[in-house]
Order: sequence, then structure tokens, then C-alpha cells
Amino acid sequence: MFYRPEDGHGLPHNPFNAIVTPRPIGWISSRDADGTDNLAPYSFFNAVAYVPPQVMFASTGAKDDQDGTKDSVANIRQTGVFCVNVVEEAAREAMNLSSAHLPHGVDEFAHAGIEKTACETIDCSRVANAPAALECRMTQIVQIEGGVNFVVFGEVIGVHLRDDCVVDGKFDVQRFTPLSRLGYRDYTVVEKVFEIIRPGE
Repeated sequence: MFYRPEDGHGLPHNPFNAIVTPRPIGWISSRDADGTDNLAPYSFFNAVAYVPPQVMFASTGAKDDQDGTKDSVANIRQTGVFCVNVVEEAAREAMNLSSAHLPHGVDEFAHAGIEKTACETIDCSRVANAPAALECRMTQIVQIEGGVNFVVFGEVIGVHLRDDCVVDGKFDVQRFTPLSRLGYRDYTVVEKVFEIIRPGE
């Protein structure tokens, strides 16, 4: 099968959603200028550089009560900071609850019953028991093709690691089972880890 996206795929569901998988989930916490916290999951998320460490997430929709975007992007525009919380399988229901389309000014931490705590280097909350959290200073917001598509880049300036996830000097993903997004309504978890040595190493 071949199709041009501009012509449509003719299938009951968009296959593009299931091609680039699995995708890590960036559970993005932010705070608006009035001090209201926001928490939302984004599966267009990844790390993009080592030195300095940098991450990105993309927001691909808009809310009626925001100016052509979602609360996360609007908040980060105002404050210049955000936090990426790593999602474990045990938090999947809370993560899903935080994805609800809620009016601006509603705190998703409270809505989903998620414990929060203050970040160290930025004025923002984070998920208290997340396996890891990355405190970020926004470096740029890039609007890409499409009216409501924005990519947010941030430099990681603070890192939280949950103590039980650090084993023999390594951050061990098998201690918390990372949750990842597949296509459609499907998710998966990391259950098998193996090592590959690069040529010459």
C-alpha cells in the first residue's frame, strides 16, 4: 500500500499514528503567570542533545480558551520554564486522567489526584514520585507546518532521579517499567532490555 497524506489513506484510522513507535511520553508540567499548575502528557517527545542536555516536545492542537495552542505552550511562553516527568506503568491511569480537555485554570494535578512537589531550579511543580524529572529552561518555541503545531525546546538545568531507580551507578529503567505510546489507543511498556556493543567499542 502507498498513499500520499494529502490525498488521504482510505483506512478507518490514520496509520501515521502507529508508524513511529514506541514513543516516550513527556509528562509536561508547567505553571501559568497567575500561579496555576498544569500537567499534560505528550507523546511527540524526546531528548535531542547531550551537551548541554536538551529535550523537545510538540503540541499539535488548540483549546478554545487559549490563543491557537494548548495550556502547556501558553504557560511556557509566559514563564520560560517547564518540567518533564517520566511516566511509569504504575502511573498510567493518572497520566490518562491528566490528558482530559479541561478549562484553562484547572490544576490537572488536583483533577487526577497526583501528588506534586516543587522543582529546585525553576518556578514549577513536578510529579512527586516520578522515576525521573527534568527541570527545563525553554530555549525556543518553533511553529511548524499547520496552524496549531508547535515544537518546544528546552535545556535541562536540573535532574531528579528516584532513589530506587539508581542501581550500581546507573539509572535502571527496569526498576519502574517505562510507559510508551503506540498508535491509536495502544500503549506498551519496557519489559525486556538487552545490550548491543557498537563496532570498535
